[in-house]
Parts: sequence; structure tokens; C-alpha cells
Amino acid sequence: MHRVTSFEVAERAGVNQSTVSRALSGDPSITEQTRARVREAADALGYRVDARAARLRSGKTRTIAIIVITRPGKGATEINPFHYNLLGSTCAAASELGYQALVSFQSEECHFDSDYIETRQADGIVLLGTSTNDAAWEYHRPILGRPEVACWGSPYTDHDRVDSDNHAGAKLAVERLLAGGHRRIAFIGDTSETQNQFRERYDGYCAVMAEHGLESAAPVWAEAPLRAEQGRLSVAKLLDSGMAFDGIFCSCDAMAFGVLEALTARGIQVPDEVGVIGFDGLGSGAHSNPPLTTVEPDFREAGLLLAKAALGLAEGEGTARQMRAPVKLVERESVRAVK
Repeated sequence: MHRVTSFEVAERAGVNQSTVSRALSGDPSITEQTRARVREAADALGYRVDARAARLRSGKTRTIAIIVITRPGKGATEINPFHYNLLGSTCAAASELGYQALVSFQSEECHFDSDYIETRQADGIVLLGTSTNDAAWEYHRPILGRPEVACWGSPYTDHDRVDSDNHAGAKLAVERLLAGGHRRIAFIGDTSETQNQFRERYDGYCAVMAEHGLESAAPVWAEAPLRAEQGRLSVAKLLDSGMAFDGIFCSCDAMAFGVLEALTARGIQVPDEVGVIGFDGLGSGAHSNPPLTTVEPDFREAGLLLAKAALGLAEGEGTARQMRAPVKLVERESVRAVK
């Protein structure tokens, strides 16, 4: 039986043989028009790439390792839905760039592993997940400055990282509350040193309040194992403080869900008495009571930024770069209508 070669595909497509290899391997330097022509020729001839041979020739695995750091004692089904969104978008981006994804969920010391490049399992590594697992981040800290490693959610700031555009998102959130007539706006969230994204959102909140000549409040936050419980306890703390407020900007949606539950339990009407807005764009916010208005990062762009950074394709120069995923406001019903 005749085995079709890449040279025959090249002749049929009107390109050289190296173009065939690059087009079928997902090389981003090949135009979509040329890629389509090569694929059409390959399909017509019944040509299939020998993936193992191609990897051996190139010295590349064509794989990205994605490490998802979860809370100690928690399994893969118990992680924050936001990180599942990031995981899915990063896997999709890897595929778009012609790579496979190797996913590892790591919570306990017995699971920790970062030797994917050294053992020729991957060409790049993406680290994402909860910033609260100190042991996991400490284990992975030595690789965070490497050019083939990309990161979302790290508690450290001295390395290249991908994040939501937290300042722009805070501006969207606070401006929307103000547009609904909410003026005494509280901020709920942990702004400690290891919570970089929440701290940036609080800084953005303070800046917008100042722009409007309004007084910002100190962040309110209560420790608890889960974000929703943190939200519930934080609202109780806010109410017990006697502070007057008619709006709440929550540093993440999961906290906001707890906030909504606690306000309802206290008989406080949302959004008539208190407007609530979150951050993360969780789809489950459409089913909260009331449906949660939120700031949502562009998950597709976030995944592409992470994958490209891990493969050395990210734009920009310098140390400790901040690659920002754009954000948008998702209107639901937890904030009063624009006045």
C-alpha cells in the first residue's frame, strides 16, 4: 500500500514541503489561506501526520502543561468555577496554537510536580489556581521567573504574570453603581499582600470614588474557608460596624453570592436598598437571587495570553510584565437601573 508523503501534499497544494509540515503542525506564521489549501490537499490524498516523528524531528513536544493549584484537601471537582473557565480557555488556546494540553490538579505535597519541561513532557507550563495554597506556590516559586512559565493567581508579584485588567474592571463596577444612584459604596475583599488582584480592585475602587468626590471606605473582609462564607461573614461585619452604605463592590463573584444571601436573610432588598456587583463573570451569577451584575474578563483572550506567554510568543519586554485580559460589564439585576 502506497504511503502518501508530505512532498506529494506539497506538490498538490503548490507549496514547499516545509510549509506543509508547519501548516499541519499549527505554526502561527502560516496564513489561514495557505493552511486551508494544505489541509484540503492532505485530505484529498489521505495524508496523516506522524505526530511522534514530527515531534522527534522538531525537538518539541507540542504540549503545554497546565497546573491547577487547588485548596489543600479539595479535589478537582471542588475548585472555583472561575479557574475552570480559565482552564478551558487555556486548553482551547493551546489547541488553536497547535498544541495539546496536559492538565494536573495539585493540592497536596504528594501531588506537586513541575518537571514537565525537564522530562520532555511539555514545551511550556501554565500555572493557575487559588492563591491560598501557600505550600503549592512555595514549591513552584523557583520556576515562576522562567520564560517558558506563565502564571495566573500567584501570590507573588516579582515575575511575569497574566491577570484581568483589575483597575479597568473596578472602574466599570463603581461607575455602574454610581450610575444607579448608589453613593455610599463599600468594598468587600481581602487586600492582603498575597491577594494582588483584590488589592488592585480596591485601589481602582478608591480612585473612582475620589474622582467623584466621594469617600472610599476601608476594605471589609472576614476569614472563612470558602469565598461565599467570607461574603456572608463580611456583610455581617459591615452591618455590625454601623457604617451607612447603599452599594457593595465585591472583589469576586463567589463572595458576592454570600453577600446576596446574607442581605436577603437580614431583610435588605437588593438592589432597591443596596446594590451589589461582583467580579469574575461566573455564569452561575445569572441564577443567583437577584441575578448578579458582574465584571467579566475576556476568557478567550486570557487563555491566549497564558498559552502564548508559556510558549514565548507574548508581546512586550522587561521584567515582571503584567499581561492584562480585557474586561466587560455584564448587566443583570443586582444594581438599580441607570438614573
